[in-house]
Amino acid sequence: MKIKSIDAFEILDSRGNPTVKAELITDQGIKAAAQVPSGASTGEHEALELRDGDDERYRGLGVMKAIGNIQGKIGPALIGMEVTDQSGIDKKMIELDASPNKSGLGANATLGVSMAAVRAAAETKKTPLYRYVGELFGRPAGEELSMPELMCNVINGGAHADSGLDLQEYMLVPAGGRLVKEKVRILAEIYQALKDRLKKDGQVTAVGDEGGFAPKLKNNEEPLGYLIQAIEAAGYKPGQEVGLALDAAASEFFNKETGKYELKLDQRELDAKAMTDYYQELVSRYPIVIIEDGMAQDDTRGWKLLNNALGGDHGRVNIMGDDFTVTNKKRLEQAVEEKALNSVLIKLNQIGTVTETLECLRYAKEKGIRTAVSHRSGETTDDFIADFCAGAGAQWLKAGSVARGERVAKYNRLIEIERELEMERGKA
Repeated sequence: MKIKSIDAFEILDSRGNPTVKAELITDQGIKAAAQVPSGASTGEHEALELRDGDDERYRGLGVMKAIGNIQGKIGPALIGMEVTDQSGIDKKMIELDASPNKSGLGANATLGVSMAAVRAAAETKKTPLYRYVGELFGRPAGEELSMPELMCNVINGGAHADSGLDLQEYMLVPAGGRLVKEKVRILAEIYQALKDRLKKDGQVTAVGDEGGFAPKLKNNEEPLGYLIQAIEAAGYKPGQEVGLALDAAASEFFNKETGKYELKLDQRELDAKAMTDYYQELVSRYPIVIIEDGMAQDDTRGWKLLNNALGGDHGRVNIMGDDFTVTNKKRLEQAVEEKALNSVLIKLNQIGTVTETLECLRYAKEKGIRTAVSHRSGETTDDFIADFCAGAGAQWLKAGSVARGERVAKYNRLIEIERELEMERGKA
């Protein structure tokens, strides 16, 4: 089946800002669409999200330029191509863009079309989206899929809330060996227990961009104590049944001029060695299993110190790159060569096409680097990443809190996928 038409229009994301929704129709009448997310604490090396800059519309954040590129450039170039030729579709857009960071067309334009093409191709082949993603990834036909673990953000700081916390995300990570639906239940129970505890202490329980609470606490360590209390109050054992994870988003509080990490809430300025020591102290006191973006995006020395101290090939802690690697295979190759991490976060809109995202995932798998597929802080109700994560066999899905529809949509879809797979096994 061939691509007959491609269109796009503006919709709103979860922060009330405009984003792109792309629609693709095949010559056999199959219609598929995709909604593009948007980040807040974005890495400097990410592919460009094209905004209009017109202060008369959406305070300059409109995406009509990206939509115009879909309608006037991408669509005409792709019409007539086989919808199942994903690498060809994405390669054509990359060539049409002709820039190193998608600034020609906008990553929000290319990604919307790329995702819509994957959906249309899956429908064309009458196969579930996660199965088709697995095929694109290169999984052997008939290989049994395993469900990912979950990273759930329940306390928001940094650029995701006005809590005053320097560290951006405090997350729960249920231990393996349970079904996804059971892990979601555990997370929901702990989330409600955390809410009760915060209320008891007089904290406001309004939520941040990713559905986590945004309490105003006295230092950056205090949220970890609250998480331990909530886990126990919900009837679970910290470190055994539920671990913790941090997304420091350290680039946000790194001073390039001084080379210091400024933890303003703690009134501390730390160099990379002292920052590593700080994380080691936290790991010694709390069951932290993941530290995401513990160092700034260009502080390779700091990353190496941190990975050597807590990560490595067999370390207890997953030292996870996000702004550091931005789903870019070349940057991940450099990080692996430097032994600066042992796991990596994958975000489709950081690179701008499904094909390039899969290339990064394949390389990580080849090198033994663990992977997490992630949402963005500015999300939509599109649940594509749940299928993408399951199909590509990533170790974790990071989808935000178990509150707010745009976050819950991903968890609910993963539960559906798990149910479908269980039903398949029952018939076998």
